[in-house]
Amino acid sequence: QVQLVESGGGSVPAGGSLNLSCTVSETYRYYCMGWFRQAPGKERERVANILGGHGTEYYSDSAKGRFTISQDNSQRTVYLQMNNLKPEDTAIYYCARGKFYRTGCSNDLHPDSYGYWGQGTQVTVSS
Repeated sequence: QVQLVESGGGSVPAGGSLNLSCTVSETYRYYCMGWFRQAPGKERERVANILGGHGTEYYSDSAKGRFTISQDNSQRTVYLQMNNLKPEDTAIYYCARGKFYRTGCSNDLHPDSYGYWGQGTQVTVSS
């Protein structure tokens, strides 16, 4: 069974930075890897995603210019570097692996495209 373990969440003032990590128990090459977030009372939304083993990344409008998704394949770790954080970024952040082999991830934007999830890590940004 594929397992994902997240770390790096915490509390930070507005304008600060956090780097989230997601370690995966087995290779994720040619699977889409995604970061999602969910705030209370809101739908889970994609923040960023990337094709495992490749360097093409995709971002939500709110994440563009502030967040960077990357991967260290030798360590089987996916990162989300978050800069210039805003209070509206406050949410539980989840790492997920897609259900199917892919050659690109531009269409894998919905949580239903992902079959394995981490436990989530809380990010709180104060004003």
